[in-house]
Amino acid sequence: MVDDRSPGGVHESVHGASSRVPFPARIHVDGKGEHHGLVSAVLAYEAALRDDDLAALADFFAPGDATLRADAQGLLVGHDAITSFRGARGGVGERSVRDLRLVQAGDDWLAVTINEPSAGGSGVVTQLWTRAADAAHGWRIKAAHVTAPAKAMDARVWRVIGAPLVPGAVASSAEGVLPLAGRTIAVKDLFAIAGQRIGVGSRAYLAEAPVETATAPAVQSLLNAGADVLGIAQTDQFAYSIAGLNPDYGTPPNAAVRGAIPGGSSSGPASAVALGQADIGLGTDTAGSIRVPASYQGLWGLRTTHGAVSLEGVAPLAPRYDTVGWMTRDGDTLLAAATAGLVGQPRTELGARVLVAPGVLASATRDAADAVVEFLGRLVAAGVAATEAVDLPATIDLYETFRITQSAEAWRSDGAWVTAHPGALAPDVEQRFEFAASVTEEQEAAALAALAGHAAAIDAALGDGVLVLPAAASAAPSLAAEPETLQGLREATLGMTAVAGFTGRPALTVPWLRTPGGPLGLCLVGPRGSDLALIELALRWEATLASPLSPDAAS
Repeated sequence: MVDDRSPGGVHESVHGASSRVPFPARIHVDGKGEHHGLVSAVLAYEAALRDDDLAALADFFAPGDATLRADAQGLLVGHDAITSFRGARGGVGERSVRDLRLVQAGDDWLAVTINEPSAGGSGVVTQLWTRAADAAHGWRIKAAHVTAPAKAMDARVWRVIGAPLVPGAVASSAEGVLPLAGRTIAVKDLFAIAGQRIGVGSRAYLAEAPVETATAPAVQSLLNAGADVLGIAQTDQFAYSIAGLNPDYGTPPNAAVRGAIPGGSSSGPASAVALGQADIGLGTDTAGSIRVPASYQGLWGLRTTHGAVSLEGVAPLAPRYDTVGWMTRDGDTLLAAATAGLVGQPRTELGARVLVAPGVLASATRDAADAVVEFLGRLVAAGVAATEAVDLPATIDLYETFRITQSAEAWRSDGAWVTAHPGALAPDVEQRFEFAASVTEEQEAAALAALAGHAAAIDAALGDGVLVLPAAASAAPSLAAEPETLQGLREATLGMTAVAGFTGRPALTVPWLRTPGGPLGLCLVGPRGSDLALIELALRWEATLASPLSPDAAS
């Protein structure tokens, strides 16, 4: 029996799991309704959190689609969504409840707790509890809002961060304001920055990496335009994934869809930008590593014309396909970043044709294909452009050809390190390298011949037109999705992204589509050298169709 003589006058028996959590130092009750057992339920919930007891936590939340849980990363709606989040997150560790305030709300009660984690700081949890005779403790949570202790740095997103890490150039009085002055950059952990190391998303690689003596030109061009490098952001191991999962540092959060994968391999920069922590994400795109995270998190993203931006000082994956690009929250910022990054490059203008490939759409999920078709209908209805159907090689053929040619290059780039460090990689990345090691010279030669044929067919069909397609095969899959589901979506997406990869064309992702599963990027593929023209075209479409292209209006 524990008696608390606080101002609220709570007298409650505390037993079972709740007894493993220290009784709050202060309890206050505002209301005269019956709340027997509620303090015990709150403390039992705290114990289940600490122990990561998923079954108990699932029972604490009310069943149904109306149950809510919110925190700084967004809102989870429904018991199933909350339970899925719990399963992927892990426990919160040791913490004590310092204060508990109960406030009557009709037949229900609000419980506000101030908690103190053993790691320091304090957090606040507000929960709406309702009586439930079938619940283990007689109460269940209908809604919860969590304010966690402030973090100096989220290691899932950032590996190194500064204030800033590297300051940008300052304009002289004669120059006026530099175009990116005041903007901050999250740099993918593949780029050299003087005084820092390249980690390629792997703790084992980072431990042996030398300190860089020079900054990669792709980073320097943004610094020269006045932007500050805020920090080095995370990536999938060796950038060999489009999912964004990283066992060494944790998976960056998807700022647009709670409980969904963030998209990779430029996952850290994408999350940093989507969370509002940086203005520009500097990344690379080999097979969709800018296009996919931009699509999943509702960002603008540009894969540049192959070779248009220097890859000096950038850790390679597959040089035949590797490109540099940027992600931003709006088109004007992307245009400014691309202008700075592409300075001195020749420019190609776009033709008038707006193209759609039905075969490519067929490889996407129904929701993704329908979202593109609906957008094209609005485009035509507004008189902005007519569309024309074109035939392209089958995406399954593009995927198989890409898989072999990329794998051969990845093994040449990184195979020696992988061989010397068995067990250092995540299972999915390790499996890709195992396949890469098995590709023979004859298989690569045959695939390169097929690639040449595919590229010629794509170039002949597209010409100087703009191809419109989904940036990924679906909206962001759940973190709890089965590996087979993720692999199927990966293969479908890579078959689509290979259209630009095989031809070296630029591909722009714009955050205009919505599906029941979350945002989906619309991808515009133009002729080589049309990078800036693609962004300008998208900005004109956005200005013309304004409201229909607003993410909020389309949701």
